[in-house]
Amino acid sequence: MTRVQPLLRVLLVAVLGGAVSGCAATVVGAGATAGVAGAQERGIGGAIDDAKIQVEINHLWFDRDIEMYRQVTLNISEGRVMLTGVVTTDQARADAVRLAWQASGVKEVLNEIQVRPVSQPGLDQTHDLWIQEKLKTRLLTDSEVKNINYTIDVTDSVVYLLGIAQSETELARVIAHARDTSGVKRVINHVILKTDPKRNGG
Repeated sequence: MTRVQPLLRVLLVAVLGGAVSGCAATVVGAGATAGVAGAQERGIGGAIDDAKIQVEINHLWFDRDIEMYRQVTLNISEGRVMLTGVVTTDQARADAVRLAWQASGVKEVLNEIQVRPVSQPGLDQTHDLWIQEKLKTRLLTDSEVKNINYTIDVTDSVVYLLGIAQSETELARVIAHARDTSGVKRVINHVILKTDPKRNGG
């Protein structure tokens, strides 16, 4: 899309860097980011394709409703789009999903958006961030987990996992780490195995 192209160069480094856990915050520069992306199971090509999808969806959301852009969190792995966060109406939730499907290259939309009216208490975002960072550290320090292939999001103390696991054993370790993290209410798993036919359009 022509309108998206001017944004792509600016956002690509941030998107690729933000998709990995652990020490990704210390990665600086396009060259280093490309190296991190290349080490992921999806490879540099897959990371770039996902970055393009992310830019396009964010653009669609921003044009539709700036609150949608602010309230819904977007994570992508090989065209599999996971939506989390909290909106105030069922219509906003439906609109966010509909617009996500409009982006070129989207293979699947995993809708985990919560609806919470304004009258209900807000989220404890500080606690969610603490859980997220604690779990990232656990995965980073587990030598039997290739943490670079996982994306973690936490909303209202619920952990959402996305990415590509090397094996059932590795995935079980990741889920166990999530469940054992203090304060976690529930774990929602959207990770697939690297041998899953979905990765090749099967």
